Amino acid sequence: MRVTRMLLLEYNLQFFAKDGPGGEKTEEPTAKKLEDARKEGQVAKSKELANAAGLFALFLLLDIYAGTMGTSMMEYLAGVYNQIPDVIQMYDGRVPVASLMVLLRGMILQLTLICAPVLLVGLIVAVICDIMQVGWKPTAKPMQPKFSKINPLKGFQRIFSSNSIVELVKSIAKIFFISYIAYSYLKGRADEVYLLYDMPITQAIGLVGEIITQMGIRIAAVYMVIAILDFAYQKWKFRNDMKMTKQEIKDEYKNQEGDPQVKGKQKQRMREASMRRMMQQLPEADVVITNPTHYAVAIKYDPDKYDAPYVLAKGENYLAQRIKEIAKENEIEIVENKPLARMLYANVEIGGLVPPELYQAVAEVLAFVYHLKGKV
Repeated sequence: MRVTRMLLLEYNLQFFAKDGPGGEKTEEPTAKKLEDARKEGQVAKSKELANAAGLFALFLLLDIYAGTMGTSMMEYLAGVYNQIPDVIQMYDGRVPVASLMVLLRGMILQLTLICAPVLLVGLIVAVICDIMQVGWKPTAKPMQPKFSKINPLKGFQRIFSSNSIVELVKSIAKIFFISYIAYSYLKGRADEVYLLYDMPITQAIGLVGEIITQMGIRIAAVYMVIAILDFAYQKWKFRNDMKMTKQEIKDEYKNQEGDPQVKGKQKQRMREASMRRMMQQLPEADVVITNPTHYAVAIKYDPDKYDAPYVLAKGENYLAQRIKEIAKENEIEIVENKPLARMLYANVEIGGLVPPELYQAVAEVLAFVYHLKGKV
């Protein structure tokens, strides 16, 4: 006789779903996930946009300021050149290395100051462009070392990822367009370039500067178009990468608000504790007003405590029957008044005062009860 044994293995179908546990990432990212990503330095940002804007501003300012900058440089260099014979003559024809080093340092400093406005504007534009993309919220998280970055497997995945392919296409596009624009512009001004040898030095320098700045402006403008397209792609890619599964949203809600099951149990325990307190106070009631079967409301009047009667306990259906049982055990009068019972149950919370519009009806019930007990 053969005995067949079956081996049952427990498994989670979610792990076979697309994109891992929780299924496919189809849900838009929550505000918390976007905020957490921002704290980690993950934002929708294009490096190309800042570079292109800075380059465009640099060449545009050079086109405006190059003449003044060139004139200042030439005048300063001419003055330095004229000082060299005087310095050498002071040392009887010997080359004063220390004095020339001082002169050279001063020359470098002066030339840097002349070029500073152009360089500074390019830097400011690049920084402003970065801030416009992601706002001002610096973080040092991206600079912290991560062991995952030196993982060879992760490195190969990054090399052959879709992002690497996009970067490669972007680099090829930049090289192609820049080369084409430079070639086209130089070809159009080739006749002027061939005449450089016949021009005075100042005129030749001016022409070369003009050609460089005009070509740079054109290259920067095309680079700006590529950067804008890259920024749109980075925005789309970031939003797509930040998408969440339905399970991730549920888990985030649990972490923020607490597990609904746990919260439900807490509310249940609070209701039970409130019910016990209500039942403990019930023997102090003056009267229980009933529907008679569906509602029961216990009323207490203590002039030393409140100016109006208040509700000690209330309930419906099973709880109403339990309130009446405790009232009978403690010899509390039960008065049937359907409209009043419904009004009190619907409008007054436990511990709440009877509203003015129900004063007369409740007073009549209390007067009746006090008369029965001989209190009046």
